[in-house]
Amino acid sequence: MTAEPKYRIHVPGKFSPEELAPKIEDFLEPVLDLADFDVNYDIDSGADVHPGFESPDVMVRFTGPDTELLLTNKAELLLALEHLTLEALRVPQEDHSRVCFDANDYRVMRVQELRMSAEAAAERVKKTGAAYFFNAMTSRERRILHLALRNETELRSESVGMGSFRQVCVLPVDAPLPPAPPPPRRMPDFESRRPGGPGGRDRRGGPPRGDRGGDRGRGPRRDRRG
Repeated sequence: MTAEPKYRIHVPGKFSPEELAPKIEDFLEPVLDLADFDVNYDIDSGADVHPGFESPDVMVRFTGPDTELLLTNKAELLLALEHLTLEALRVPQEDHSRVCFDANDYRVMRVQELRMSAEAAAERVKKTGAAYFFNAMTSRERRILHLALRNETELRSESVGMGSFRQVCVLPVDAPLPPAPPPPRRMPDFESRRPGGPGGRDRRGGPPRGDRGGDRGRGPRRDRRG
């Protein structure tokens, strides 16, 4: 029998840091302790984070020695923590953009980067008349592109593709929407055949992963809140 979640978020208006902070902390603390991440975080208002765009209601900002780990591979781990937290709190999908996890202003700078990319794509489409496809992005990043182009009168933007391969297409306002490019082919999985694969020897030498001599001596739980 599946246990009911501790919290359900159903808020018709804005979220507030005071309301979400204890719920976010209840989920994050054991996750960060189990992962042994050396990070701290602050939870506060996201008002005016993105001038001219829809700013999040709540920002969770990480600091500490392991911050760069959260930002590796286009902040994959940071985004995963954000997604898992919102799912655990049962925040509706349509409200996910109202809570944002960030570290070293990565998300803030990414918005600026996307705005500049949208402007460059708009100029290109105006000059060539040909549709321009961005790489596949998350729904949040696609939304930023749409917002950046919302005042264009000669162009329009559309999201095309399926699942994780959805991408934004910029095209002349009266042009037909071209088919989305095919998703990239998946590389063969050689994980089980290489030395570091399941059941094999770790590439760094020593015993197979998962047999390293027990716990790393993690100390007592500490308060990460700044």
